[in-house]
Amino acid sequence: MTLFGLSEADLEAVFSSGAEVGLGKTSLRNIIDHLEQIYCQAIGAEYKYAHGNYSGDVKYHLGYANDITTYYGKKVQLSVCPNPSHLEAVDAVVEGITRSRIDHKYGGDQSKIVPVLLHGDASIAGQGIVYEVLQMEKLAGYSTGGTIHLVINNQVGFTTDYKDARSSTYCTDLAKVVLAPVFHVNGANVEALAYIIQLAIEYRQVFKEDVFIDMLAYRKYGHNEGDEPKFTQPLLYKAIESHPGTREIYVRKLVAEKSINADNAAELDRSFRAELQVFLDEAKEEERITTGSSNANEKDFNESPNTAISEEMLVDIGNSITSLPPDIAFLKKVEKLFADRKKLVNETRVFDWAMGEQLAYGSLLKENHSVRLSGEDVKRGTFSHRHAVITAIDSDEEYVPLNALGTPARFEIYNSLLSEYGVLGFEYGYALANPTALVIWEAQFGDFLNTAQVIVDQYVTSAEAKWQLGNGLVMLLPHGYEGQGPEHTSARIERFMEMCANNNIQVVNCTTPANFFHVLRRQLHRDFRVPLIVLTPKSLLRHPLCVSVMEEFTNGKFQELIDDANANSEQVNRVLFCSGKIYYDLLQKQQQEERNDIALVRIEQLYPTPFAQMQKIKDKYRMAREFIWVQEEPENMGAWPYLCRKFRNNEMNLGVIARKETSSTATGFAKQHAAEQQEIVERALSGN
Repeated sequence: MTLFGLSEADLEAVFSSGAEVGLGKTSLRNIIDHLEQIYCQAIGAEYKYAHGNYSGDVKYHLGYANDITTYYGKKVQLSVCPNPSHLEAVDAVVEGITRSRIDHKYGGDQSKIVPVLLHGDASIAGQGIVYEVLQMEKLAGYSTGGTIHLVINNQVGFTTDYKDARSSTYCTDLAKVVLAPVFHVNGANVEALAYIIQLAIEYRQVFKEDVFIDMLAYRKYGHNEGDEPKFTQPLLYKAIESHPGTREIYVRKLVAEKSINADNAAELDRSFRAELQVFLDEAKEEERITTGSSNANEKDFNESPNTAISEEMLVDIGNSITSLPPDIAFLKKVEKLFADRKKLVNETRVFDWAMGEQLAYGSLLKENHSVRLSGEDVKRGTFSHRHAVITAIDSDEEYVPLNALGTPARFEIYNSLLSEYGVLGFEYGYALANPTALVIWEAQFGDFLNTAQVIVDQYVTSAEAKWQLGNGLVMLLPHGYEGQGPEHTSARIERFMEMCANNNIQVVNCTTPANFFHVLRRQLHRDFRVPLIVLTPKSLLRHPLCVSVMEEFTNGKFQELIDDANANSEQVNRVLFCSGKIYYDLLQKQQQEERNDIALVRIEQLYPTPFAQMQKIKDKYRMAREFIWVQEEPENMGAWPYLCRKFRNNEMNLGVIARKETSSTATGFAKQHAAEQQEIVERALSGN
């Protein structure tokens, strides 16, 4: 077969290259050899759990991985990604895993791995995530060299007829977006289907583009074996009842061709079922001990590892990333910006947020950790603060200062398509496949995360408990009440806090560039991986008080809690716990009024909450009569609902000062915002 220019030898190489996912001419015997493992995994009720944090999942959500030997004797790694019942959510994760392995395992060779997405006809036409992922096909930061989309077109989406499920003629009409070919094939024609699958693989390998297979089939028992499909599709299922099964159709064909006789077919069926029964019986008898993944425990979060770097390294990185190539002309504003940053390194030795972030990336690159950052407008930064990529003034040439460090590890940064759901899923998958890299997704505003909530719920916060998947993904979510209205204010801290349990994620709201520096480095300086949610600032990016001196980078580690360095424990009668931007509002008011009777204590890590350190604060300020949590968010939002639950009936008797509860995150009126903010600060310091 040479439809696309591949000779028989070329085609054999495609199937025998050891590529991931693509099975090639795999023997039935080879697949049978792995069924016992599948059975053992599926019979979860028989497992004995050695790790209490492993909750498990229903059988059809579990992932699977194994090495398959092809007809040509080559090993192919077959991986099935764990997936939730949110149809198509796994698509983006699979693409991220694939790209990660292309980048870090196969040296950029897209032919060594093939992503295969299984769709239903109703879901591919109805779920927007499919479109988001499809738009990634040719994008520099997300391309995986083409995906094979196999659509199981059974013409019934749950109990919904196809005519109620889409307006397009074909469920695969979405393929027109990227001009991908679509092969429509009868699922009951076994040889035609095998030929089309081989054809699709060849097309993908030659052209490195997406290809769709629309397999026209039917659902024998409706939505599930307990369903009565005749309730909603009586005529369709009357026809299906009398329709012979695929195996029966193929056996008839082979018998008619005299390739086999009926007795041979019956014996093959009998022996195969008997073998399956043996595996099932053995799986039921086996006593499996599941230890779970290397979950972090409480002790791991009591104290952070040392993440300081030497002054020599800091200065070396700082000078390198603030130097511009002399042979490229840049905008004058950019040249001034970089000149000012160089002064921070060599003169003032005081760093703002952007420099703290860049120093973290540079230091990890120096330690041979790759760094990948993607999201909407991340190169420049939504708030024009990052400038990790700068463009020549007279061309489209881009310069990436962090890649001038001369390290083997690379800094990869991509402005993403306008997608949160698809891109977050992609980056989750990318991080999953490469735990030694720092993988970051940044939202343009934290509010926009809500369109990716499925990935947060089904993967970021629960995948370790359900599927034993550790993941070190970092999410940067701009958050802060600054009068920008309800759509550019809140990253919905409360949603993350309500999902916190068993050290499943880390939620931090740093108030200094140095602490942000250390928490990013901490992510790769531990022997476990837990997703990190960082509530990043907006106005603090340029706030004169939100800076860190060099010694804070060359000494120490991430601080989960920061005490009031100026407070006299014998004079303090009120302790204000807070987090994020509100600290600076309280600090300025405290300094203006010279309030020595109030201590401002910052909770930098909201979860895992540093309860032991908070208790030490209570013990230190033994003269204090009040311990109060102060937040910008309404009382029914932010960290307070979580803290209220955790501190109920607690001897600290924690109070709260916050905005009044509301259904919207913030007001859209600047004057009202200012009045609310002033009221919070005044209440916090006045004692009312």
